[in-house]
Amino acid sequence: MRVLLLHNRYRAQGGEERAVREIAALLGRRGDTVEVLERASAGESRARAAHGLLRGGLDPGEVLDAVRRLRAEVVHAHNVHPLFGWRALAAARTAGARTILHLHNFRLFCAIAVAYRDGAPCFRCRGEDTLPGLRLRCRGSLAEAAVYAAGLRVAQPRLFEHADRFVAVSEATRDRLVELGLPAARAVALPNFVADAAIAAATQADRGRHALVAGRLVEEKGYDTAIIAARQANVPLVVAGTGPDEPRLRRLASGADVRFTGQLSASELDGLRSQAAVVLAPSRWEEPCPYAVLDALASGVPVLVSDRGGLPELAGADAALPAEDREAWARALARCWSDPPARRAAGERALQRARGSLGEDRFYERLVEVYAG
Repeated sequence: MRVLLLHNRYRAQGGEERAVREIAALLGRRGDTVEVLERASAGESRARAAHGLLRGGLDPGEVLDAVRRLRAEVVHAHNVHPLFGWRALAAARTAGARTILHLHNFRLFCAIAVAYRDGAPCFRCRGEDTLPGLRLRCRGSLAEAAVYAAGLRVAQPRLFEHADRFVAVSEATRDRLVELGLPAARAVALPNFVADAAIAAATQADRGRHALVAGRLVEEKGYDTAIIAARQANVPLVVAGTGPDEPRLRRLASGADVRFTGQLSASELDGLRSQAAVVLAPSRWEEPCPYAVLDALASGVPVLVSDRGGLPELAGADAALPAEDREAWARALARCWSDPPARRAAGERALQRARGSLGEDRFYERLVEVYAG
C-alpha cells in the first residue's frame, strides 16, 4: 500500500503523536510505502490557528500535491484541527485517495477534546450544537470559545462528508461518538497496539517496589484518587509526569510515601515501570486507550483502571473500579500489594493480553481491512 499520514500536532505533545509515529513505523516494517505530513499548532499564532479552524484548514494544495507525488491510495488523518481541516480530506479525495479519519478523543464535538468539566464527563455538545462550549467558555476566553464553537460546528458535516471511514480507539469511544452524531455505518473501533519489540519476555511484578501512575498531571486523570488510595493502603507511589494539577497533587501527597519524578524520558519511564508492582489509571474522563496502560500490559505489570471509557475493555473488566469510589481503590491496591504471587499471575495475564488482542499483527490485519473498505 501507499499511505499518507496526516497529523496536526498539539501544543502539548501526547499519545496521539506517538500513535502516528508507531503506525508509520509499523507500515514501514510491513513493506508499505508511507509518508507523514505534519503541521504543528505550537508553531503558529493563535490568530492563524483560529483562521485555519474557521476556514476548514489551510493550504489544501499541499495535501493534494503530496497525494499525487506519493501516488497514495489512502490518506490516514489523525488530528486535523486547526491547520488541516476538512479541506485536507477533500483534497485527498480529489487526488483519488481513500480517506480515513482516526479519532483519538472527542475533538469532533468537544472544544477541549476530553469531554470533561466540573469534575465529571460532559457531553453537552452533540451533533452540530456546540453552543454549550461557548456558554461555558470551555476554552477559557470568550473569544477562543466562540472560535471553537463556530469552527467545530462548520467543520463537522464537512468531515462527515469527506471521510470514507472513521476509526475510534475503543468500542466505548466509538459508541459514545455515534451517540454524539458520528455516522455509525462508517465507524469502527481499533485500539492502539504494542510493538512486538516492546513486549517483555516475562513479568517481574511479584518483585515490584512501588505503585505507579504516569501521564500528564491534570484533574481528569484522577491522580488524587491514586494518592489517597496509596496513603490508605500504605503503598509507596511514584507519580511520573508534569502538568497544571501538580501543585494540588503535591499538597495532597504531603506526609505520604509519594515521589514525584517530573517529566521523564521514555527510557527512564521504562525503568520505573519495570520496577512497578502495579500501574494505576483512575481516570475520571472517558479515556479511550491510554499508552500508560498499554505499556504496563506490555511490561507484564498488573493494572487497576477506572470503569470509564475504553479502560475496562483495554485492561479487562476484572481490573476496573468505580472512578469515584476511593475506598474501593484503596482496598484493591492493598490486596494487590500484599499478594506477590497473585501479582505475578496478573502480570502474566497482562503479557498474554499484550501479545494477543493488543499486538501489532492483530492491529495491522484490522488496519488493512479499514484501508480496503
